[in-house]
Amino acid sequence: MEVLNQYQRKKLDESNDEEFYSNPKFVYHLDANFRQNLSDLYEKEIDNNSTVLDLMSSWDSYLPKGKQYKKVIGHGLNQQELEKNKIFDTYWIQNFNLNQEIPLENESVDYCLMVAAWQYLQFPENLTKEMARILSDKGKIIIAFSNRAFWHKAPNIWTSSTEEERVRYVRKVLITNGFNMPKIIKKFNEPALNIFNFLNKDPFYCLIATKQ
Repeated sequence: MEVLNQYQRKKLDESNDEEFYSNPKFVYHLDANFRQNLSDLYEKEIDNNSTVLDLMSSWDSYLPKGKQYKKVIGHGLNQQELEKNKIFDTYWIQNFNLNQEIPLENESVDYCLMVAAWQYLQFPENLTKEMARILSDKGKIIIAFSNRAFWHKAPNIWTSSTEEERVRYVRKVLITNGFNMPKIIKKFNEPALNIFNFLNKDPFYCLIATKQ
């Protein structure tokens, strides 16, 4: 079911996303506190010996090192970044704003992960249906994001919304395209003191949902 209108799907920079991501970005786009929150959540939510799909990923998936995985599949737009991510057993490159079909079998994945990525989707409804298709019966989707983005590459629905509106938007897409009402986790931390000033830590938003 469609949630966005044509205007909401548009973005400031409509050039092919593959051009923007053609050069590898070996940096962390989220702070250490956010990354720790994410790894801790994965530790609790992901069962051992599961098949995990990390969508729109990069050179680090933040997956706990101590877990046993049946298979970890990666997806992204930059081959050099994906090659450096040593937790992947396999990966592929695809632009989801041009083609939302995921090249995996029905019910072949136990967890779909998406970190700091939903904000770039122009057709999230189609991709959500695909994630529901490839997830096993008891599979989960785990979507995490903060308040950062490459704003010129994010569609209007994201850039024009408050943080709370973004959570509601992701929730609506999920429940209208194959998922149950998601569990929502929000973490806001006190500013960290450094020698120059107070630095706010990245807020942590996460939605976890099972198939309908």
